[in-house]
Amino acid sequence: MKYLALTYVIAGIGVGIFIWLQLPLPWLLGPIFACLIAALAGVPMKGNKLINDAMRSILGVAVGATFTTTLLISMAAMWPTLLMIPVMVACIAVIGVPYFQRVWGFDFATSYYSAMPGGLQDMLAFGEEAGGDVRALSLIHATRVMVVVVALPFILQGYWGADLTNPPGAAASTIDPSQMLLMVFCGIAGWQGAKALVMFGASILGPLILAAIMALLGVLQHRPPAEAIWMAQFFIGMTVGTKYAGVTGAEVRKDVAAALGFCLILIALTFVFAEAVHLFHLASPMETLLAFAPGGQAEMTVLALIVGADMAFVIAHHVLRIFVVILGAPIAARLWKAK
Repeated sequence: MKYLALTYVIAGIGVGIFIWLQLPLPWLLGPIFACLIAALAGVPMKGNKLINDAMRSILGVAVGATFTTTLLISMAAMWPTLLMIPVMVACIAVIGVPYFQRVWGFDFATSYYSAMPGGLQDMLAFGEEAGGDVRALSLIHATRVMVVVVALPFILQGYWGADLTNPPGAAASTIDPSQMLLMVFCGIAGWQGAKALVMFGASILGPLILAAIMALLGVLQHRPPAEAIWMAQFFIGMTVGTKYAGVTGAEVRKDVAAALGFCLILIALTFVFAEAVHLFHLASPMETLLAFAPGGQAEMTVLALIVGADMAFVIAHHVLRIFVVILGAPIAARLWKAK
């Protein structure tokens, strides 16, 4: 319990410093950097999965609340870019697996599941079952998520001039209490319902689906207030940073260094695919970058909410990426290893 309280204090200090220095996304990036620095300094820290999942459900409701009939109809036109997601996943695997195996000397199972841009928990489970190094997998995927979520705000702000100071929603005091209760219902019922159905990404997708239904019926008319989104950013940022708790110098020199090199490959591939989408006028560059960036689903949702991107476009591509990896990765691994 004391480690959890200490982690909250460290993350809070990070927010304060980012606000003081007027740096972008203080509620997300502040906790990431503060917890990362503390972890590298050997400070014992701890997250809370239940609270983290609850925070992810807020993001699910926020996305679902933006759904309209017009938006649903427009999703039919996304198929050309959606078809590019499996191609991108295949390219990442073809480049990433040899990179981890030949350059850094990891075994096949660790190399393969380190290269797969899926959810952290799923890749750890698959990798452990295949005999991979779970600690290395954890650090590599944590670094992937951290680098993408830290780099993108500066790219969005520097290249497109995105305003990252926009409040992510209305103030809580301006929203009707009945709407607030409905949001809480969508978050809890959607999350637990999806969990009962063993749906991947249940804490985000369950609330998203239920909130979208309520929004389409005209019952839910607001997304969660700014204060709730900031709180979600805080806990998600803290979770990313605490993944490095207990990291050793040897792990930094091999696992984290390998992950940083892989992140450069991922960012380059993301720009290649984003440029292809832009050349064929299939979507706007900024939304394409958010949709194709292989970061965490929750973190990409936060960024898309803040810059006012097309939520349906961004989320649809990330859900498909996770779906392709979860279903296809174990099958492709067996075929690859059999060669």
